Amino acid sequence: MFFSRRAKHLVPDLVSDRLLLRQLAARDEAEWINLRYANSKWLKPWDPTSPMGPPAAITFREMLKAKDEAAVEGSGYSWALALPQLHQSQPPLIGQVSVSSVQYGAARTASIGYWIDRNHAGFGLMPEACALVVDHCFEQLQLHRLEINIRPENAASLRVVDKLGFRDEGLRKGYLHIAGQWRDHRTFALNREELKTTMLEHIYEH
Repeated sequence: MFFSRRAKHLVPDLVSDRLLLRQLAARDEAEWINLRYANSKWLKPWDPTSPMGPPAAITFREMLKAKDEAAVEGSGYSWALALPQLHQSQPPLIGQVSVSSVQYGAARTASIGYWIDRNHAGFGLMPEACALVVDHCFEQLQLHRLEINIRPENAASLRVVDKLGFRDEGLRKGYLHIAGQWRDHRTFALNREELKTTMLEHIYEH
């Protein structure tokens, strides 16, 4: 796809000891759809919805194009989580991390969102994936502030921000439309100067 080629250098591969974060590609369509379907009940309580009713369904390729356009515009970036395994040319996908609402100018801020396959939750993989993205945002995008908004009931996601060391900025009433209703969210944030090392080093030390 034309946009994927343009956006590739804007969504570079990010690598840790256990993970590969990479741009989604057309070849991922069947695997991504199957992964989302297998995790539909696990993810439904936390998935965003529209107060205007269900939006028109889009194809996987239309989703890719929208993500690529956002990367080219500088408004958002998205990585697929892959788990490299010996003798596999295409590591299996296990989730996704996205950076959205990117603002430059005087703010230089963005929000991070994520999801992971239920079978791979609880092993510290999502904090590791987010650490790679945080380091990319601070070092390559030169952002100053990152925030993660989480429903108070989402214990698994709260453990992620605790591991990352984001500070709790309090409750936002009816902040996002999730699972069919306006839901309260707790906002967690981190400014670049608060991080004394790389985020990846931080989570390895903690």
